[in-house]
Amino acid sequence: MLPISADKIAEVIILARELDRAENEFDGFVDQLADDEKAGLVAVFWVGRGSFEPEDFAEALETATREATVPTAEYLKGSPHLSDHLEAGMAALGSDPSVAEDDLYRPA
Repeated sequence: MLPISADKIAEVIILARELDRAENEFDGFVDQLADDEKAGLVAVFWVGRGSFEPEDFAEALETATREATVPTAEYLKGSPHLSDHLEAGMAALGSDPSVAEDDLYRPA
């Protein structure tokens, strides 16, 4: 089970796509996440990037928690393919990122 909701990951994906105009919003959203959510976000990113296999998610999460030395938003912005890696990570872990993204765009 992920320590961060699919909706929050989808929000990060959407903001990452618009980083050139939404960097402050991205930073603010990621910075307000709880530490376990930040670690979960990084672990999903790593799975999507291929650094860890989906079945090794627990190890990725433990590593993300242990190695969190740079602010999470700063670390993630260092990847030019951040949104792609997060989407791939969600899919590899059995969650459809497009459903979560669509939920965020759908008016209440």
